[in-house]
Amino acid sequence: MTVETADLRPGHRISRVIKGGWQLAGDHGEVRPAEAIADMEAFLDAGITTFDCADIYKGVEEMIGTFIADVRRRRGAEVADRVMVHTKLVPDLGRLADLRPDEVEAIVDRSLMRLKIDRIPLVQFFWWDMTQGNAVEALDVLKDCQRKGKIANLGTTNWDTPVMDRFIDAGFDVVSAQVQYSVLDRRPAATMAAWGARRNVQILCYGTLAGGFLTDGWLGRPDPGFQFDNRSLVKYRLIIDEFGSWDLFQTLLNTLNTIGIKHGVSLSSVATRWVLDQPQVAAAIVGARYARHLPKTLEVFNVTLDADDHAAIASVLAEAGGPNGPVYGLEGDRTGRHGRIMKYNLNTNPNDKVHGA
Repeated sequence: MTVETADLRPGHRISRVIKGGWQLAGDHGEVRPAEAIADMEAFLDAGITTFDCADIYKGVEEMIGTFIADVRRRRGAEVADRVMVHTKLVPDLGRLADLRPDEVEAIVDRSLMRLKIDRIPLVQFFWWDMTQGNAVEALDVLKDCQRKGKIANLGTTNWDTPVMDRFIDAGFDVVSAQVQYSVLDRRPAATMAAWGARRNVQILCYGTLAGGFLTDGWLGRPDPGFQFDNRSLVKYRLIIDEFGSWDLFQTLLNTLNTIGIKHGVSLSSVATRWVLDQPQVAAAIVGARYARHLPKTLEVFNVTLDADDHAAIASVLAEAGGPNGPVYGLEGDRTGRHGRIMKYNLNTNPNDKVHGA
């Protein structure tokens, strides 16, 4: 088994499965930081070299930084430098109108300090509301940070193509777009793949396993409704609601499971493989917190879906009602049920209440 890789730009090679960090930020269940940090080395040694995090994922940049520093101390810079960190820069909604350029660079400096590295391989930029403040000026600060050697490459997260066009036309080299993409949520397929090929922007996919719904743990289970303590499960249960009925979701799981049995892998590996097979997709982000999930995570590199597999999945997807619209369109409506569960001011207030709650 060989872990597949992709090049976002020359010198920026990533594993096509990225170890996600959102699940380590709390709010999604118990996190054992010492165990999570120790287990990161198993992912690195297996070939999962790319780690995704964010300035607003509480404690996650620090965990990855502790891991990198420990590996550098014990095994040397050559091994530590294999770690390709992708973080995000997400200014608070409440600060967009008056955010100063020096404050943007201060967030970059804070991420460098937390990660214990000299240059961040990829900073993925997001701006909650393009009608507030000056997003172009903020991104220009990041471009200046590139010139200073603090950042290698720039990407975006949760922006649709018209917004990114503005920045690319203004001379920004946007190497990647991180968006929600799964067999349940195919919104990026509508326009982003062809656009990305034209603009030299590759897609990094989160939500590939829909917060764990696209695993065998939910196969044959009754509809749980929306009574979850885990906000991630609420988010993706809403996506299932957009997709169709719970029965249709179970049909999808059964189809993925049948294909998995055929190939000797889990249904979650089939779901991840389907995403990796989509045009312009560079990698899928999988939120495996601990090394015990690593063997199942690596299964995806042992399966090749054939034409019959894709046809079986497509027949189920043809019955789906949605989600529809642009990427992040549902979530970007702060008055809607998808937007109301988001937290918007995590840079200054990690205990920010859910919007509208």
